[in-house]
Amino acid sequence: MAWYRKYLTAFERPYADVPEKVKQEVAEKLKKFSHVESPLVSVVLIAHNEERHILACLWSLVDNEVNFPTEIIVASNHSTDNTNNILDEMGATWYNETRKSPGFARQCGLDHARGTFHICIDTDTLYPPHYIATHVRHLQQKGVVCTYGLWSFLPDKNHPKAGLFIYELLRDIYLCILNINRPELCVRGMALAFRTEPGKKVGYRTNIIRGEDGMMALGLKEFGKLKFLRTRKARPVTSNQILNGRKLWENAWSRFEKGFRNTKLLFTTQKEYKDQDYNLINKQKK
Repeated sequence: MAWYRKYLTAFERPYADVPEKVKQEVAEKLKKFSHVESPLVSVVLIAHNEERHILACLWSLVDNEVNFPTEIIVASNHSTDNTNNILDEMGATWYNETRKSPGFARQCGLDHARGTFHICIDTDTLYPPHYIATHVRHLQQKGVVCTYGLWSFLPDKNHPKAGLFIYELLRDIYLCILNINRPELCVRGMALAFRTEPGKKVGYRTNIIRGEDGMMALGLKEFGKLKFLRTRKARPVTSNQILNGRKLWENAWSRFEKGFRNTKLLFTTQKEYKDQDYNLINKQKK
């Protein structure tokens, strides 16, 4: 049975429908990760209106097997649904960031993080039991400043398991090749970790709609090595929201076309990336 199977009893379900024993279990286990005196690791979730995901995500994190002091904190990006109430009920440590963007939310979490190592978490994602420990083990290696990994999608009627396996295999091969010259383009915030001190020096881009995670990794190159983790222990599973509700073959074709147009990325490096108007928050508001 897949490791994430039990968390589906709370994932993408109304909070009121989640069994009380699950809520009690998460709240009790979360105490171990709250008000930690001197954390080695800060596990930082960002959440915007994630009432159907937040409990399951926390459940997977509190089930992680760690033998070092670890804090779990949440940056709620001005959530207007029941997210904040759930966090209160669980006894979570959380902060409200009223400026809306993933960059602002991640920076809020980074500002409050106290651990030597910083692990980024997306709330619509579930994490395997050795996820935290795996990232920390690699971050403790000499010269490594940032770790990042691959991810999978949860199967559904438009995305069957067999089809996802092939889709993800081809995507992973492409990312492994892209990683040779453009590691920053392989980074996703749902599967990213780094040393906190240099991360605070770099800071998150807050004026862009997406790409704040890759830009963080790009900035961290100045401080050490970026390490790509391909192990299943560091591979979370996420919802299909980023597949835009399209069928699997449509997403596969779209990815193929985009990869073909950008073939040159596989063979070149780049130190700076020019901002595009469509990705700038202020441009979108005009």
